[in-house]
Amino acid sequence: MTMVSLLTITLVLTTTASALGQKPATSTPTPLASLLAEAKRNNSGIKTANDAWRAAEQVPRQVSTLPDPTFTYQNMSVGSPRPFAGYTTNNFAYIGIGASQELPYPGKLRLRGEVAKRAADVKQADLDATMDSVADAVKVDYIRLAYLQKTLVILRENEKVLDQLIQDATAHYAVGQGSQADVLQAQVERTKILREITLNNEERGDAEAELKGLLHRDQDSPDIIAESLEEHPLLLTSAELLQLVRRQNPQIQVDASSIKEKNAALASAKRDGKPDFGLAYMWQQNDRKYPDYYMFTLNIHFHRRRRFHAKVAEAAEMLAQSKEELDSHLQEQLAQVQRGYVKVTNDEELLKEYREGLIPQSIAAYRSTLSSYASNRDVMTHVLLYFVNVLDMKLDEAQVLADHETVLAHLETLTGATLR
Repeated sequence: MTMVSLLTITLVLTTTASALGQKPATSTPTPLASLLAEAKRNNSGIKTANDAWRAAEQVPRQVSTLPDPTFTYQNMSVGSPRPFAGYTTNNFAYIGIGASQELPYPGKLRLRGEVAKRAADVKQADLDATMDSVADAVKVDYIRLAYLQKTLVILRENEKVLDQLIQDATAHYAVGQGSQADVLQAQVERTKILREITLNNEERGDAEAELKGLLHRDQDSPDIIAESLEEHPLLLTSAELLQLVRRQNPQIQVDASSIKEKNAALASAKRDGKPDFGLAYMWQQNDRKYPDYYMFTLNIHFHRRRRFHAKVAEAAEMLAQSKEELDSHLQEQLAQVQRGYVKVTNDEELLKEYREGLIPQSIAAYRSTLSSYASNRDVMTHVLLYFVNVLDMKLDEAQVLADHETVLAHLETLTGATLR
């Protein structure tokens, strides 16, 4: 065994754990909870939904208030278009002052206010759903960033190991114990890692840009460092998750609010068929030698039944549509949760297999081959083969972990529960 080979064994075996694992980032990581709070405060979509809700809250008072009263001034001239012509000579000339008020049928304004209140409730549910959607996007980007940081550490550490393997292969070739192909193959594997690092940098930039957009941060602000990616086991059963969807799913809450709004709209449409009233009073003053006039007017506004029935039918169909949408969305959300549950539980089994079987076994095979190579009982091609196998296993394990946490984040949004 050569001195160079002994050095390679020492370096590679002592760096295997760090090379195939994850090192903490040098900068201070930002907790996910902090970013979620920041998004809730600053996200433009959330602010827009909040403004829409606050605006909708002002509508009930508008539609439940009586129509504006009307005040009237009249001047009746006789014999000439000039104002006050004939006022002292003809008892038809007068000055009139009056007021009128429209009076909707009792209950109409209350029901219109109820419709508007329910519409505001829908806007509030939309706001809650928007906040959940933004939180889901922040979680996904954060997990993606943590995954990319983890894989970058793995790639850079393995790049260092490959550098040492290239030196060792070169030394073997120099003393006639290896081939030039070994050196070239090791260099090819190092170039592949450099390519992966470049792609990783590109993806991290993309994830950070998207995350900063959700947080309403300047794109040239400091980089975001995520905490280490860790597994959070799913503790709830499938039945429990499905039950939470029925009670807490954001889209279901929006649909339920919409049904209440459509119910109120149907009741209001039925009430709108009742007649409305108008009251008016006019005092008309003549010259003192003529008596004054006093006029009271009652108007009754009857609605055409054809229009009324069409309006009620429209409201009923809108209610039926909302109920169908609720059922459709519920089935869709339940299916998503069930698929997510299957994905998460299977990923947990895969992670166990990687950590307890595949990765330790691959590392053992790699170390054995490396020792054989150092003793000139094996070739560099086999060392590189097992090296790449371990690297792929570790990267695959990181991908499964990221997938597991991403699906878990989606389940949190679908169920309204805290699972991570």
